[in-house]
Amino acid sequence: MKTIIHKANTRGHLNFGWLDAHHSFSFGEYYDPAKIHFGALRVLNDDIIKGGMGFGKHPHDNMEIVTIPLEGALEHKDSTGGHGVIKKYDVQIMSAGSGVYHSEFNHNKNEDANILQTWIFPREKNVTPRYNQKTFLPEERINKLQTIVSPDNKDGLWLHQDTWYSLGDLSKDSKISYTIHSIKNGVYVFLISGEVTINDVILNKRDAVGISETENFSIKANADSEILLIEVPMTF
Repeated sequence: MKTIIHKANTRGHLNFGWLDAHHSFSFGEYYDPAKIHFGALRVLNDDIIKGGMGFGKHPHDNMEIVTIPLEGALEHKDSTGGHGVIKKYDVQIMSAGSGVYHSEFNHNKNEDANILQTWIFPREKNVTPRYNQKTFLPEERINKLQTIVSPDNKDGLWLHQDTWYSLGDLSKDSKISYTIHSIKNGVYVFLISGEVTINDVILNKRDAVGISETENFSIKANADSEILLIEVPMTF
């Protein structure tokens, strides 16, 4: 098993007043040559957006984008006609493909929104842009992993990549295991809250570990914890 550990306090941090952002990988004004991507996972941003503020219309292309709200609500509009408001327990996907313009704003005027946004390199370029969102029942992730994104569209939303996203709400002392779908894949484990041990690696809030060159691994919750797993091809 190969692991790479990213502690929370080593992430890039930029605060623009209206936006307080932490970057797990190089993004915008933050650049670290050791943190460009993990396999096909290019971006994991942990953003706090002030009430009523947000990102005006801007372009994307050839990237698969997944947005997971942790607190508050985010309003989205794009040039495909996609429009929606997402909140905790919702997940939004957008295939930028051949090119799309979109905007994202905090839907509420008087409270902050906290979102995780991830970008995945696609398996093919210049696909037709698309947008979708779905609500996932939180009780279906208690002490187990709930698949929210998969390439076959059976368990949730899908992307143009052999990628699986899973969320889990783990009670203290619970233990689960994860089997990687392909030996060519790796898993980026991001701890949203709590404390877990993964094969002797201890993660605290907002820590992450990239795991590859193995078939499976176990996760033990040392405290009540919320966890995100992103399985991606290591070469693409």
